[in-house]
Amino acid sequence: MGIFRHLYIQVLLGVVAAAILGVTAPGVAIHMKPLGDAFIALLRMMLAPIIFCSVVLGLTQVANMRQLGRLALKALIYFEVATTLAMILGFIAVNVFRPGDGLHATDLEITENVARATSSATQFTAVRFFLSIIPTTLVDAFAKGEILQVLFISVLVGVALSVGGVRQDSLVLRTIAEGQVILFRILGFLMRLAPIGAFGALAAAIGAFGAETLVSLAKLVALMWITCIFFVVVVMQAMAMTVGLSIFKIIQLIRDELLILLGTASGEVVLPRMLRKLEAAGCDKSVVGFTLPAGYSFNLDGTSIYMAICAGFIAQATDTPFSLAEQVAMLTVMLFTSKGGSTVAGGAFVKLAATMQTVPTLPMGGLGLIFGVDRLLATALSMTNLIGNALAVFVVAKWEGGFSKAKFDLYLEHQAAGLIDASGAEKPDATA
Repeated sequence: MGIFRHLYIQVLLGVVAAAILGVTAPGVAIHMKPLGDAFIALLRMMLAPIIFCSVVLGLTQVANMRQLGRLALKALIYFEVATTLAMILGFIAVNVFRPGDGLHATDLEITENVARATSSATQFTAVRFFLSIIPTTLVDAFAKGEILQVLFISVLVGVALSVGGVRQDSLVLRTIAEGQVILFRILGFLMRLAPIGAFGALAAAIGAFGAETLVSLAKLVALMWITCIFFVVVVMQAMAMTVGLSIFKIIQLIRDELLILLGTASGEVVLPRMLRKLEAAGCDKSVVGFTLPAGYSFNLDGTSIYMAICAGFIAQATDTPFSLAEQVAMLTVMLFTSKGGSTVAGGAFVKLAATMQTVPTLPMGGLGLIFGVDRLLATALSMTNLIGNALAVFVVAKWEGGFSKAKFDLYLEHQAAGLIDASGAEKPDATA
């Protein structure tokens, strides 16, 4: 029975139970939603302080500002290349397989859900996005839990400490380091609730839309999942091989987190654990501390695929002419609108609405076609985003000479032996 001690087995059992309950007793399953909401809320409250501690401690390891600038430049270039490739692949897939042909949904009204997304989408202009990085006050960023704002403040504090020549044994750094230890200990406690949280979130999603949600718009859902899998297995594997790694080993490393996303469709809930795990798996603290939080806003490969496929699907389903030139124009806009915003389920839907407002080629009412299966699409894109961000950390770490293959292999061995605790760190007896 030792296999049931593994977190990924426990989460998988929760997911299976959620699917069974959602199909057989949808009325009961809907009432499981608070379990998922509570789990996501518990983990989101940990985001800001853990990001702050990780980034500040990581940047104090940076030798000079030139090294920090080089790290940021390499990370952002990688993000832009990866997301652009994802969008191009999404457009190719939707044009080749054309899942929306034959629907002829030419008389669509803007539903309440679409109207809400359209209203939220006004925030996603390029100017608003860059201004949104600056919080109203230092405290406000932590109160709201905005990842990009917290990252901005953390970088400023880390740079100030690094430039100021603060010693590694200083009271300030010791306090931050000890605070990080406590935060990860709390994270370990909370992660034990992952099977319950995944069960509640997924059961409510299936119960709310009914079992037919699993088969409606099957072509669109299947194309999204297949395209994401292709991007991971082919494109990401090619990227990983350029630095001597395997995407399948990386997936093996983050299997627990991927299963949690299968239930919650929210990338934010596993960010604290990913910070701990990637550092323990051989990546330099400064690379992990900067690249991973930044990737949550700038390196959204799955979101890019989602936006391209859904835009093409809406054009096909509504019989709207959508020429290659118009698709290229929309892709250019998506390079901005796909960045930033929330990484919780439904965030990509708002970004798609923002893009369609900026490039009014497609009817806004078409968004209503995909709303019913958005949860299934969000699961695929969130898992792709997570794999892409893990890969980004390893690639940038290799470029910066901050990756230990020996630690990576040893961590995988300890993980297989059940020697990793709920926070993603190695148990004391693992190093004995």
